[in-house]
Amino acid sequence: MIEMEINKVLGQMRALSAQIQAPDPASAATAAGGVNFGELLRQSIDSVNEQQAAAQSLATRFESGAADVSVAEVMVSMQKASLSFQAMTEVRNRLVEAYQQVMNMPI
Repeated sequence: MIEMEINKVLGQMRALSAQIQAPDPASAATAAGGVNFGELLRQSIDSVNEQQAAAQSLATRFESGAADVSVAEVMVSMQKASLSFQAMTEVRNRLVEAYQQVMNMPI
């Protein structure tokens, strides 16, 4: 399951790379499979939000004494959510840094 998520992230990174290297916007949309950068970013944020909600739900079920939830499952789920949030925060920081560099370029 983790390998599938890694492959999904790698696929998104490749699509973004192809979009950046594309000479014109029409081919950029085609290279990214018709999904624009804003939509991809929104989907990523939604995915992180879903992971955090699922981890919180699992923790709540464990705290309430559900027999089908182990502490290991809760910890792994919480760590996945934490790691995905950290990655999203790093992407945000890089985007802000790139925006600031572009804005500070002399004309």
